[in-house]
Amino acid sequence: MRALLTMILMLQTTMVLADGFRVTSPDLPSGNKMIPQTFVYNGFGCTGQNESPALNWSNPPAGTRSFAVMVHDPDAPTGGAGFWHWIVVNLPATMTGLARGDGAVNSTHLPHGAIQVRSDYGIEGWGGPCPPAGDRPHRYNFTVYALKVDHLDIPPGASASEVGFMITQAAIARATLTAHYAR
Repeated sequence: MRALLTMILMLQTTMVLADGFRVTSPDLPSGNKMIPQTFVYNGFGCTGQNESPALNWSNPPAGTRSFAVMVHDPDAPTGGAGFWHWIVVNLPATMTGLARGDGAVNSTHLPHGAIQVRSDYGIEGWGGPCPPAGDRPHRYNFTVYALKVDHLDIPPGASASEVGFMITQAAIARATLTAHYAR
């Protein structure tokens, strides 16, 4: 019981710290409208342009020293693991967003020191939505993490889950935008 109470208090503290921290996108529709083809993967039967959408964030908590971005599809039929579409770490605390296309493989638009981690597509860059044809709309969670460290030391070849663990250990707040896609 004491452990449960401690966890609840920790979650409440995180929520208080996150008060006001927001992520938005001029490229992603709100409500139940689908993610535009521009941002959909080009492969596995999908025919999008695989361009990463713009993301903007505001009001990070005091003590933010860097940011990380993770995009995850919890509805992917992967035995419960979901699917990681994009992970970017070591974004400076002075940043307020990423521009459309910044997630290209070998992007030259990310700030010095920023790292794109290998997604579940096996690429170091944006991999857009591409759920199985006929599935109900999948949720795509675009989460920006405010971190208490200047940078994360990501080992070569680290998995998305390893990096996700490192991010959550250093997070003082997070803001999530959820978009949908089906084909």
